[in-house]
Amino acid sequence: MPHDPTAIRNVALVGHHGAGKTTLAEALLAATGAIPRRGSVEKGTTTMDFEPEEIARQLSISTAMAPFTVNGVKVNLLDTPGYADFSSEMLTALASVDLAVVVVSATDGVQAQTEDAWRAANRLGLPRVIVVNKLDRERADFDRTLADIRATFGTGVAPVELPIGHEADFHGVIDLLDDTATHYDTPAPGTPVDGTAPPVGQEGPIPDDLVDEEHSVHEQLIEGIVVGDDDLMERYLNGETLDYAELEKSLAGGVASGTVFPVLCCSATSGVGVDRLARLIEELCPTPASRPPVIVQAGATTTEVPCDAGGQTLLTVTKTFTDNHTGKMSLCKLVSGTLTPDTVLVNTRSRQEERLHALQTISGRLTTPTTVVVAGDFVAIPRLNETHTGDTLAPKGQPVTVPLPQLPEPALGVAVKPATRADDDKLMSALGRLCDEDPSLTVTRDDETHQTILGVSGEVHLAVTLERLDRKCNVHVEREELRIAYRETITAAAQAEGKHKKQSGGHGQFGVCHLKIEPLPRGEGFTFHDAVVGGAIPRQYIPAVEKGVVETMEVGGLYGYPIVDIAVTVDDGKAHSVDSNEVSFKMAAAAAIRQAMAEAGPILLEPISRLEVTIPADCQGDVLGDLHARRARIIGTDQADDGYQLVIATAPTAELTRYAIDLRARTGGRGSFTTTYDHYDTVPEHLVASIGHAQG
Repeated sequence: MPHDPTAIRNVALVGHHGAGKTTLAEALLAATGAIPRRGSVEKGTTTMDFEPEEIARQLSISTAMAPFTVNGVKVNLLDTPGYADFSSEMLTALASVDLAVVVVSATDGVQAQTEDAWRAANRLGLPRVIVVNKLDRERADFDRTLADIRATFGTGVAPVELPIGHEADFHGVIDLLDDTATHYDTPAPGTPVDGTAPPVGQEGPIPDDLVDEEHSVHEQLIEGIVVGDDDLMERYLNGETLDYAELEKSLAGGVASGTVFPVLCCSATSGVGVDRLARLIEELCPTPASRPPVIVQAGATTTEVPCDAGGQTLLTVTKTFTDNHTGKMSLCKLVSGTLTPDTVLVNTRSRQEERLHALQTISGRLTTPTTVVVAGDFVAIPRLNETHTGDTLAPKGQPVTVPLPQLPEPALGVAVKPATRADDDKLMSALGRLCDEDPSLTVTRDDETHQTILGVSGEVHLAVTLERLDRKCNVHVEREELRIAYRETITAAAQAEGKHKKQSGGHGQFGVCHLKIEPLPRGEGFTFHDAVVGGAIPRQYIPAVEKGVVETMEVGGLYGYPIVDIAVTVDDGKAHSVDSNEVSFKMAAAAAIRQAMAEAGPILLEPISRLEVTIPADCQGDVLGDLHARRARIIGTDQADDGYQLVIATAPTAELTRYAIDLRARTGGRGSFTTTYDHYDTVPEHLVASIGHAQG
C-alpha cells in the first residue's frame, strides 16, 4: 500500500454501453500483472463484472474497482456501467476519482452515454482523456471516430497516438510526442497462446505510408501543448527541439487544468496499446494531492479539506454491497488523514460511533487485509452496520459532511405487491437493504392507492432490482398496474337532507342534518361551516357531522375517488332527546353529503405534473409532438448546457407513467427529464369513462 498520496492515481472508465470498458479494464489488469490472465465478458470470468445479473446480461450494472501498479504507482481503476439505467453509478464514481478515461468505440463513435459521461465530468471539473477502443474490429475507423469526437467535444481534443494498421491488421501505435512507433506482434515468451496473454510491444520504425501524416499531426500536437507555456512556446518558435519529458509535463498540466483532452488508441481484445495506456494513465492522471481541496459542510458553513496524509481522518462511503459470504461491506474514499485498523470515527449523520475493526483493499469481489491507508486511497470496511452510502465518518467533535453528487430522480414508478404473506413480512426491510446498495432506487408507500412504488431508472433497472430482491433477500413480488391518485369535486351548489333512524329495542339511533355544498377554487381543499340556529342540532353533535362529511369525502364520491375543493355548511337538522348520539349524526351527514354531491355536477380531477425535458436540439420537434399527444401544455423552451434544449411543460401524470422509456427511444438515449407534482385539473369528459371507478 502506498504511504504517500502522490503515489496514487484514481481513474474511472466511462462511456457508452458496448464501448468495451470492462474488457479494457481486464486488459489493463492483465498487462500490468495485477491478474494472471485476462477474463472474458462472454464467459462471465472478468474481475469487474461478478454479480450474477451482470454475468447473465453481459452488462455492467454496478461500479467495480480493482488496483494495478505502474512504475511503483498504485492506480485505482473504477469500471462504471455504460447503460443509461445505471448512470447514477457512473456519476458517483466520477465524484471520487481524479481522471475520467472516456472510452469510445472505433466502430460506433460517440454515443448517448459517452456524451452524458462527458457532461458529468465537465460539471465536476474533472480531467479527461479519450481512448478509441476496438480498432481491430471490422468497420473500425480511427479518423472518422476522431472527427466525431472533435465535432462533439470541441476544442482541446488532441490525438497523442496514431494507429498502425486497419481493422484486423491493427498491430501498433505511433507516439506523437516522441516520434516513435510500437509494434505488437507476439505475446511474451513462455506465455500460453490462448488469447489471454498480453502481447509485447517492440519499438520499431514508423511505416512509410504514415510518415507524412505522423509529422503533420505531431506538429499540431506540439503547437497545442506549448501554447499554454510561454517558455516552451518561445523555444519552439526559435526552432529548438523539445524533449519528451518537457512535452509530457506540459501535456499533463493541460490535462489537469481541463484544457487538453488527449486521444489514445488501443484494442482491449488484442491488447495492442494497452500497456502504453497504463503508463500514460500513471503519467497524465493528477495525483489526489494535486487536485483541488474537497469542500465539506460543517453546519451552515463550508470549508476546504486538502488531501493530506497528516491531516484529520475523514472518509466518505461511496458504495455499499453485501453478499451471503462477506456480509455488508462499505467502500470508502479516504479524503484526508491516515487510517489504521480499530480506528474509531463518528458517523456525522447518525452521530453513532463506528469502530473500523478491519481494513481491506478490494479487487473486483476479492478483498485483502491491509494495515494502513493514506489520504486519496480507497478502502473496504466490513460490518459498518449503522453506516450507509453517502455517509461521512470523521473524528469525534468534527461534524462535517462530504456531499456526494445529486443523483437523477427515478424516471419510472412501478407498483409491486408481495407474492405471499411471508414476502409481505420481509418486503420493506429487504427493499431498504437494496436502497442502501443502490441509492438510485427509491421506495415509497402511497397511502391513498395502497401501493408500494419502486422508483427506478428504466425497465432494465427494475428487472435487476427484482432479481436481486429474489436472490439476495428471498423476497418475491408481483408487478401491478400503477394507480393514479384521481380526485372528485363539484361544479355547482347543492343541498340535501340526510336522515339516520334505527330502532332495535331500548335506545335507538336518530339524527337528521341538512347540508349545503359549494365548489371552492382549485387547490383550496375543504371548509366546514356551522350555521345551525335555535339548537336544531345540539352543539355536542356538530363535530360528529363534520366527521361524517370528512370521512365520506375520503372514501370518495360518484367515481370512488376522494372529494376535494368544496365548502360544506350545516344549517339545520333534528335531534331526539333520547335516541340521538354522535354516530347518528355522523351517519346522517354521510347520507346528506352523498346525496348533495350527486346533484352538484360532480367532475373528475387528475394530477398534473410539471415536466422539464432536456433533449438534443435536433430532437425538439419530435419530442414536442409527442408531448402534445400526451395532452401536455408547453410552458416554454430554453437553451440548456452543451447545446441541449430544455422544454418546460405540464402534463397529466397518467400520461407519463412510461415516458422514460418512450423519451429514451425518441432521442436515442440522449434525452432526460424530471417531474414534480404541480396541480389538479379537470379530466376531459371523453376520458372519464375510460378511467372508471377507483379500486382499493
